Amino acid sequence: MKVELLLAWPRHHEQRWVDVPEGATLGDALARAGWNTRQDVAGHAIHGRRATLDTQLVEGDRVELLRALELDPKEARRRRAASAAQARADGPGPRSP
Repeated sequence: MKVELLLAWPRHHEQRWVDVPEGATLGDALARAGWNTRQDVAGHAIHGRRATLDTQLVEGDRVELLRALELDPKEARRRRAASAAQARADGPGPRSP
């Protein structure tokens, strides 16, 4: 059966289709593609749902390799809100004639 492997980082992406036998696991598919030793992977998902290396695959599954978050989403929002509040407090900048 064929499954798709997808790695999508900010400035780099790779996509591979691999043939694995019936009953193969996510770990088997990664090994078949040579991606089982990647150190930059924080987790895995199948069609957007978290999965482990022993999750069984079915025909047509899309396995996504996940990277670690660079910044907690709540912290990113706090920083944007603080920046916007500071911009409002400073008022409009100088106007051109």
